[in-house]
Amino acid sequence: MKKLFFTILLTLPLLTSAGNRDDSKYLRGAVPEQNGIVTFSQTFSVPGKTQSQIYAIMQDYIKQLVTNGRQDLRTRLISDEDYITVAKVEEIMTFKKKFLNWDHCYFRYLISAESTADSKVKMTITQISYQYMFDNEGNGGESYKAEEWISDKNALNKAGTKLYPRSGKFRRKTVDRVEEIFAGARENFEEQTDRQQKKATVLE
Repeated sequence: MKKLFFTILLTLPLLTSAGNRDDSKYLRGAVPEQNGIVTFSQTFSVPGKTQSQIYAIMQDYIKQLVTNGRQDLRTRLISDEDYITVAKVEEIMTFKKKFLNWDHCYFRYLISAESTADSKVKMTITQISYQYMFDNEGNGGESYKAEEWISDKNALNKAGTKLYPRSGKFRRKTVDRVEEIFAGARENFEEQTDRQQKKATVLE
């Protein structure tokens, strides 16, 4: 009985923490779809840069994803024409990492960046999938597509007010990572245009 009592006491902080989590940014509409496919996109302007300059900067940014310190991140350029850079990316997405307990998955997606003649960049992240619970060699486990796992239909309760515990953690991490990638691209341009006192402005 005492053991049960102490177990309950130990789990109370965890339950309280989960109950107090603010998931508002991850609820309905946080994972957009186009024609039934989960697709994140953002367009921003880059004043003072030509189309070819924007293209070169975006190409370097996507290539640098592989060297930014994230474990086991691999990028393969699959298209590079008409001022569009497209790459398939695989990286490790960590949910929780403690001693002898590393909860993680392989996060795969297609990223594209198109520069236009009017000094704009359109970035898109789609074809998202996950490999989870794989062995030490990265084989086996469970595979999910974003459409069947983190969409509004599959990750939210019927009222749209809560995330399901298991798929919810994938949804949170995906939204955060996409925002990080988009923000990194904007900051990359801002650093290069600071001398001109111009900043990349999000359009949509």
